[in-house]
Parts: sequence; C-alpha cells; structure tokens
Amino acid sequence: MSADDKVMLGVSGGVDSSVAALLLKQAGIEVAGLFMQNWEDDGSGAAQGSENVAGGRKPRATECRAEDDRQDAVAVCGRLGIPFHARNFAREYWDGVFQHFIDEYRVGRTPNPDVLCNREIKFKTFLTEAHVLGAERIATGHYAQVERRNGHWALLRGLDADKDQSYFLHQLGQEQLAATLFPIGHLPKSEVRRLAREAALPTHAKKDSTGICFIGERDFREFLGRYIPAQPGEIRSVDGQHVGEHAGVFFYTLGQREGLQIGGVRGRDGAPWYVVGKDIVTNVLYVDQGHDSAWLLSQSLRSEAAHWVAGAPPAATFDCTAKTRYRQTDAVCRVSVLDNGSVDVVFEAPQRAVTPGQSVVFYRDDACLGGAVIASTDAPAIGDERTIATTGRAA
Repeated sequence: MSADDKVMLGVSGGVDSSVAALLLKQAGIEVAGLFMQNWEDDGSGAAQGSENVAGGRKPRATECRAEDDRQDAVAVCGRLGIPFHARNFAREYWDGVFQHFIDEYRVGRTPNPDVLCNREIKFKTFLTEAHVLGAERIATGHYAQVERRNGHWALLRGLDADKDQSYFLHQLGQEQLAATLFPIGHLPKSEVRRLAREAALPTHAKKDSTGICFIGERDFREFLGRYIPAQPGEIRSVDGQHVGEHAGVFFYTLGQREGLQIGGVRGRDGAPWYVVGKDIVTNVLYVDQGHDSAWLLSQSLRSEAAHWVAGAPPAATFDCTAKTRYRQTDAVCRVSVLDNGSVDVVFEAPQRAVTPGQSVVFYRDDACLGGAVIASTDAPAIGDERTIATTGRAA
C-alpha cells in the first residue's frame, strides 16, 4: 500500500481491533476508527425492525452491550490519538443479515449470520462508508491474512489456528481483499494480549465476545420465539418411538445434545440422545442415541451457488480440504462444480452433522478458496418424504 493511503479501522471495543489500531499507528499509517452499531432494540430486547430504524428512533442500550463496546472503542482511539467515528448500520443489518437469519430458521435450516455480516456489512456497507470518509483502505481485527499470489489476492488462514477466522470470511472477493488489511492476522492471540497490556490499552483484559451479538446473553429459544412462534411437538426416535416433547423444531440443529430433556426411556440404555432430523411439516423432532449415530453421518453434500475468492474455481473438479463448521478439522474431499454454480462435495471419510444452511468452506494448505451454503447431504433419510424435503437430506 502507498504510505499516503488512509485506513479506516473497524473498532469494536474488543482487544483484537484495539491491537490492530496500535499496530497501524506504530507503522506510521494514517488511521481512524469507525464503530459500527449493527443492532438496536426497543429496550426490552426486541428488535425495532428496519421500518423503525429508518424512522430514526433514538437507540437504546441493548443486551449485547453495544454502548459499553462503543465507549471502550472511544477510549482506545483516545489512548492512541486517532480519530473516532460511529455509524448506525442497523437497518442494513436487518435487511441484509437478520431477515435472512429468520427466514432460514422458518424453513428448518441453521444459518450462519457471521458469514453474511462480513459480506454485507463489514466488507460492503463499512467499506463504502470508509470511502465516503476519505479512506482508501479498511482494516479489521480478524485473524486472517491477505497476500498477492499468482496475479490475484489470496485469503489466508490466520497464524493462530485456534483463532483463524477465514471460515467466516470466505465470501470476500478480489475487490474487498484488495482494499483490506488484517493487522493481527500474523499473530497468536497470546501476543495480541501482551501487546495490548504493554501499551496499557483499556481493553487488554476484556473478555472475548462469543455467540451472536443480537442475541447476547439472552436465552436463544426465548429470543427466536419473538420472531417465529414456538409450536411444541413430539420427539421421536428414528424407529418411531415417542421419547419426549420439544419446544419447537426451529430451536434445534443436527447433532445437538443439550436441551432435549429426554429422561429414562423404557427399553433404552442411558446413552445420551442427539438430534438427527427435524420435520417442520409434521412438527416432529427425530433423535438417536450415540454421538456418532449413523443417522448423523454423511459422505457427500450438494451446495447452493458457490463463491470463489479468486473469482473462479480452481478447476471443474479438484481435490482440497473443507470445513463444514467453524473450528472443524479439515476434511479431505473432492469438489465438482456444476453448471449452475453449485458444487457436489465427496469426502474421503464420513462427516458428522453436516447441516443445511451452514457453510462448507474449501482450503488448499493455508489459502481459503471460497465456499457455499450447504443445501443437502446424503445422510440417511428419516420418516416420510416431507422429512426429506424439510431437512435437506438427499433421497
């Protein structure tokens, strides 16, 4: 980058973006911070919605502690002597991320809002606003790296394997990567904490945020129930035995163990139960015993249209590794690109709880190639044809 390039850093009020700001400042780069408020509610935890946000209602403190985070971001920028900006992107977040999140749960799938947030907000809306404010490039505190390779920009894993966030960034393309810096991507988390402590940054000991911001510390079922009315129903074993009652099939995902509240079942041993399927038409949740139940295993999947970081897939058919969930160990697979842009993926070994609505992300060594939303798998079908249609299981 040119020494004269101005950089707008996304400051979240966390230690990662704080150290990113520190490193940019130490490098002599002209940097400013921009705090993004992506969610607001009416004070009770219920979202205001795009129409209310557009109407300009005054933001209130949310349960995801946005105001506390904003104050921490202000303090960091003040400590480092860099300009601070704040923008409310709640309307864009509702339209580009949250509405999709709810729509996916309504049809029985399990979406990943972090992937959409990166694509639609942090590397689209934020990038546009950064340009408006006079910055040529943006930076974030993500654990990932960007490098120019073979004539295009490559998205690389973060050096710290436990913190690598390339999975959530796989929807970025050449335009975004060309304009993006990841100042801490080459560092382990322990070094980030050390640098923050030595610089006396006010966020040096702040706990990392987890989960989805708009849910925060609230109960997930209670939150989702505000947008999708809960319909209690029957829990059945894969052989059709009634084993319990569920609070609403939308609240569960494949492979889930917690929250089933299945007690002793006549004729069954005490092994834990896991969700292996859900039928939103008949409102039945299917479960089986054993972490590695055959009903949870799939050898292949089909995706929706894939996104490729380089702008195109490496080949029509190629071998690589893939993750079907964050922090999963890479699995060897073969990818075949179909005419409509979707992909068929065949794994070398069966994979557990591959979930429609989640993302499959492809890698070659340290480079993220791209990824796609999982549409269906070849895991065993449970129940009638309606189950196959509503769980994404291939016939």
